[in-house]
Amino acid sequence: MADPSDKAPQVCLLIYDGQCRLCVTAKKGLERLGTQADGSPIRMVPYQSEEARQALGEGYRPGRPNVAFLVRPNGEVSRGLDAFLALLPGLKGGRILAGLFSLPLVKPLGYLLYWFVARYRYAVFGTVPHTEASSNPRTPHK
Repeated sequence: MADPSDKAPQVCLLIYDGQCRLCVTAKKGLERLGTQADGSPIRMVPYQSEEARQALGEGYRPGRPNVAFLVRPNGEVSRGLDAFLALLPGLKGGRILAGLFSLPLVKPLGYLLYWFVARYRYAVFGTVPHTEASSNPRTPHK
């Protein structure tokens, strides 16, 4: 007899900075769009949570994260722009945008833009209290 947990959908974790206003706003937008990664539902958790610490293991560093993380069910971790590129095929119009990133110079420009925004996000967009960021962290977003 199969274990009931075998039938549970495999969930990816999108770990975002729960103190960054831009990151929290992006999280809410992705929730409204019903984002998936590789056909798996996404559960979004703030970097400042114990769940994020456990999911990232040795890759976790105290303080503010430099990038967002996507942790797949098999344990593979994508960081920064790569975490968001994995979400594109699951978004309306995302396949077209993903195709653009295969063009020469577009992906390197994307990495540069991501680095710039990630570095200056607090100065430009500000912060939010941690409690505002985590509305219902246990609910998978389909």
